[in-house]
Amino acid sequence: MSEVPQTPKLPPTPRQKYSKPKALPLDSDCEGEDMDTSEDTNPELPPLVLPSANGLLNFSNEEFSGLTPAQLYDMNQELFNDSVPSRPLIDAIAPMTTLRSEYENGSASFLKQIDWLISRGFEQVRRTRGDGDCFYRSLGFAYVDSLIHSPERDFAVASSLSILESTKDTLDKAGIEKLVYEDFYDDFTSLIQGIVKPSADGLTLTSDRLLEAFQAPELSNSIVIYLRFLTSAQIRLNREAYEGFLVHPDTKDLMDVDSFCANVVQAMGKEADNVEIDALCKALQLNVDVAYLNGVREDGVDFIKFRNDSNEGAVPLVLLYRPGHYDVLVQRPL
Repeated sequence: MSEVPQTPKLPPTPRQKYSKPKALPLDSDCEGEDMDTSEDTNPELPPLVLPSANGLLNFSNEEFSGLTPAQLYDMNQELFNDSVPSRPLIDAIAPMTTLRSEYENGSASFLKQIDWLISRGFEQVRRTRGDGDCFYRSLGFAYVDSLIHSPERDFAVASSLSILESTKDTLDKAGIEKLVYEDFYDDFTSLIQGIVKPSADGLTLTSDRLLEAFQAPELSNSIVIYLRFLTSAQIRLNREAYEGFLVHPDTKDLMDVDSFCANVVQAMGKEADNVEIDALCKALQLNVDVAYLNGVREDGVDFIKFRNDSNEGAVPLVLLYRPGHYDVLVQRPL
């Protein structure tokens, strides 16, 4: 692949006074209640309603009461490094018990949460490398794999390609030139087309072949880059909705839209949070559930839900979040 030109710099957004967005309750806080977050019923809410992960990192459990979010992140990173020093970019499916074994000499709260997930049918996990790109890689893999296993495969692939075709207009309007993104776009769409269109060897894309593709750095990173560009474009074109939610991942200072997109979203190796998840799910019209495995609760796991698929019956992709890292959760058929 030829050298990638730098993304053109856009003029900075004038700084404004931001108010801290309100955190919404988690599913566990409002079981049995219907939540209406529209502007008509609650005009005081900001235009974008994002679940806050901050509340999930306020540890009431004595075991973690003295830990900051950064320290919890470091604890998880040590587990990653100790368990698998050279993990593939994305790995084969493994039993959740392998993840559980990594916490057996540590947190009882994490063990109880893992057991809770297993009891709800989340018996397997597909691990990704903790390189800062794990959200985009996990989502990209889970997205394509869901198309492979769709009961209406041809329709699912055609719909996906139609949505991806429309994303080129999103990138163009955001000021990201075609010359910058077209190779990455072609890699992503060609992979999806391979689900229904045999390659030169006469084979279509299977989960095993998809795993091989995502383990190849050039192709895997190409897809990650396109997803980052798309996330950035979605935020830039809807800046009024996202302003006030954009914080520096290290200092937690508020950032303007263009600085955030250039330095956090488009930069490889930078972790994603709720803003990026929301933007990408909207751009791809996806339903996604993120399970928060953080040791806060012992009686369950909180799920943050993003709903953007026009098909109300669409099965969500499920990701597992541990502070600083995302993997793909696999649930047995119910």
